[in-house]
Amino acid sequence: MDVDIIFKIAAIGILTAVVGQILKNSGKDDISTLATLAGVVIVLFMVLSMIGDLFSSVRTIFNL
Repeated sequence: MDVDIIFKIAAIGILTAVVGQILKNSGKDDISTLATLAGVVIVLFMVLSMIGDLFSSVRTIFNL
């Protein structure tokens, strides 16, 4: 596993937290929630693609 993916996920988390706090402090709570949800979805897609690669590797190793 590359360390780059951990840094990408951390960067998305930090960016989402900062944007969420800025929007929340400016009184736009609904948009803040949507921005946080978008960050979670992006990370979820990244993790799902890694899990798909893991299953393909396992399938290849065991010749399934």
